Amino acid sequence: MRGQDFLDRIENIDPAYIEAAYTPKKKPNKNKIKKYATLAACLLVAFSIGFGVRAYAAEVKEYNAAVVFFEENNLSTQGLTRNEIKKVYRDITTKAFTYFKTADVILESLSTEQIEGYEIWQDEPTPEDIENLWNYKTYGGGFVYPEQSDKDGFFYDFRSEYDDSFVFMQSHLEKHFGDKLLWDVTFSRQIDGYLSASNGLIVYGETDRNSSEENVYLWSAFVDENGNVIWETQLDNGFHTEYVSAVFENEDGGYTFISRGDSYFLCMTKIMPDGRKAYCTKNEVGDYGIGNVTPTSNGYIVHLVSYMSNEYAKIVLIDSEGTITDSFSYDSADIYYHITDMMEYEGKIYLSTYATPKNEDDITVGRHEIQSIVHYLFSNKLFEISSEELTPIVRNNYTAILLVCDPESGTPQEFYSVDGSLGGKLSLTSSGELSWDVESITTTFFSPATSSFTIGGTCYVYEYEFDKSGLLVSSEKTERVVNFRK
Repeated sequence: MRGQDFLDRIENIDPAYIEAAYTPKKKPNKNKIKKYATLAACLLVAFSIGFGVRAYAAEVKEYNAAVVFFEENNLSTQGLTRNEIKKVYRDITTKAFTYFKTADVILESLSTEQIEGYEIWQDEPTPEDIENLWNYKTYGGGFVYPEQSDKDGFFYDFRSEYDDSFVFMQSHLEKHFGDKLLWDVTFSRQIDGYLSASNGLIVYGETDRNSSEENVYLWSAFVDENGNVIWETQLDNGFHTEYVSAVFENEDGGYTFISRGDSYFLCMTKIMPDGRKAYCTKNEVGDYGIGNVTPTSNGYIVHLVSYMSNEYAKIVLIDSEGTITDSFSYDSADIYYHITDMMEYEGKIYLSTYATPKNEDDITVGRHEIQSIVHYLFSNKLFEISSEELTPIVRNNYTAILLVCDPESGTPQEFYSVDGSLGGKLSLTSSGELSWDVESITTTFFSPATSSFTIGGTCYVYEYEFDKSGLLVSSEKTERVVNFRK
């Protein structure tokens, strides 16, 4: 554990203000890549808290040692008195970190460090791209995905049934082969998701909110490959309301549930192979929702989100027992960072994100990303703007960014950016290389009367592969299409 002071923010990378440096020697096929160096504006790092005193008998000797220490660590003495220099020196070397000017000195030094970055250039959407997407267009201005299944043609699906009053009745877990339904398992509990595990699936969700039960509990079941329910369990961790965010299979055949309890707790529940609960670890983290969760060599990375405070890029590290060991937030004075996926790869943390500009009058909860666009459209009464006109405006608002971070400090060491796109899924290829999906905004439409979104559209997915050293080695424009809804 690295102490109890968590890193609350890291002011960092804004590709819009990068100054061009030079082009790297190696370039990926089919795309241009340009290398940049940017100033890491105001990085704040977490330190361990320790005790002990290391003093020098002579004041002059201590001051001279402090000056040498400042020079060796590129710390600035500007604006500090002789006594303050010694206090900062003593504060750092004793690992006390209690003197209020220490953080300012460290921030000032870190703000001058350069972080290497690469801008990946994509071609603008072509008329052929847009014509192909026309095939996916449906009624009401919406779009549908191309039908996809796993490599063997099998896929699973789940759905819920409601009565005429929209009261939940039952849920179904189904296995399909192409258009053929192989089996259907019915549950009296709500299904929120499933995990493909050894010899079957872990199905999870919550108890019915419309039932007579006072609390909403976690619920899980194991279904084998033939559709037989092996066990079913309800997990009471002492909360009024609890929901599952992610489930993982453990090496011992058991399962790990990451959940949110009563809106303020991040929980890890360990389940034995037969469905019985082993234990639950609870961490109070505040009013955050849980986004992505990904395993690491030592535990898990958990992405926390607060829509009320517009904080979208906070991550915490938890060990294998469920205890928080560190926390990092990525923020900037001018930019919001939105984490879409995370992965530990070759000893580093990779964060797939996208950046959007902040607005001074940003008071819209949940739709701040497109506030400036909507304001422009309404101000100019562009209620029937075409996709050809709207798409460049929307693309200019988004930048996909892949942050490569140190797992101990959380500090980004380098980054890749793609204009007009959103960062997507991270995965491993069959050869063990890191694959980054980037969703290139291709078509858009304005739908001010729709309650669930205001701007919709579609994105073509590009795949970028990185070798174990972090070098971008290949890129490909795929035929996959995803929806864009903001």
